[in-house]
Amino acid sequence: MRVVIQRVTEASVKVDGKIVGEIHKGLMLLVGIDENDEKHDADWLVQKILNLRIFGDENGKLNLSVLDMNGEILCISQFTLIADYKKGNRPSFIKAAKPDQAIPLFDYFKNELKKSQLRIESGIFGADMKVSLINDGPVTILMDSQTKQ
Repeated sequence: MRVVIQRVTEASVKVDGKIVGEIHKGLMLLVGIDENDEKHDADWLVQKILNLRIFGDENGKLNLSVLDMNGEILCISQFTLIADYKKGNRPSFIKAAKPDQAIPLFDYFKNELKKSQLRIESGIFGADMKVSLINDGPVTILMDSQTKQ
């Protein structure tokens, strides 16, 4: 799984002009699921993301996690994170998990995040989504469960 983590002051996602998910201060996660991903990939990412210290403390140092500041999380499925662009100029998405595998794993990922008792919102898997956010910092981090980086 690949996740783009963005620290935000606000973020929302619309489908057909209607807001289906919206948060204030916290994290917006773009989540790509590879055909080889399993629950242990989601488990590793959930722990890393919830404990990632990318929010400022009283001295402005990045010492607080989303848990520490009782933030919110918006999860957006994004198969394009699994793009293979080595050949030519048109990316291939053949390694992205098919919906029958990706949807249950994406739901598992969100449910594991919800165990934190934080407010977790999401878009609609496979929908044409319009995402808006105000990136705070900006702070943007890429995590990959396959490489553990």
